[in-house]
Amino acid sequence: MKGMKEMRVISGERKGTRLKAVPGDQTRPTTDKVKESLFNVIGPYFNGGRALDLFAGSGGLGIESLSRGCDEAVFVDQHHKAVQTIQDNLRTTRYTDQARVLKKDVAIALAELASEDPFKLIYLDPPYAKERLTEHVTYIEQHDMLTDNGVIVCEHDSAVELPDRIGRLEVVRRLRYSAVISITLYEFMEAEEDHE
Repeated sequence: MKGMKEMRVISGERKGTRLKAVPGDQTRPTTDKVKESLFNVIGPYFNGGRALDLFAGSGGLGIESLSRGCDEAVFVDQHHKAVQTIQDNLRTTRYTDQARVLKKDVAIALAELASEDPFKLIYLDPPYAKERLTEHVTYIEQHDMLTDNGVIVCEHDSAVELPDRIGRLEVVRRLRYSAVISITLYEFMEAEEDHE
């Protein structure tokens, strides 16, 4: 059934735990296949750090990050059903104490989170018809919301090509999964100046 695709935690300490999808067809959960491929690229396991799951939907990406070793995750979604689903999935995976769920517009949430410690992983998976990815990534870069060794994961329609560089961030990988699903990864550019 549309919107009720079964999902699970792929790896880590909660491997195999089933996750609820958000009821209805307003969200588009990242499939287990795409999730597994993504984490093979960005690093199978993490030694601490914070994750930020924007347009979180069911919370699958942030929960996967916790299972693979992140210390904390912040989930942002403005839709009531999504927030309820995230909270249910956090209870199921027993990560409630390591998580914060914000029922807010992403731009408002970013402004509030900008004064906190930076994130190691930031996921942006907006509704494809309402993408403002360049704008959001620009804000994250300008407000130093990503750690030096962190990565921004943007899931988007394959017809959309994001800029190679946004401020000090540059594209390190472009992953195309289908005619409609692609992921672009941003990291900080290596410093090019000579340190002699």
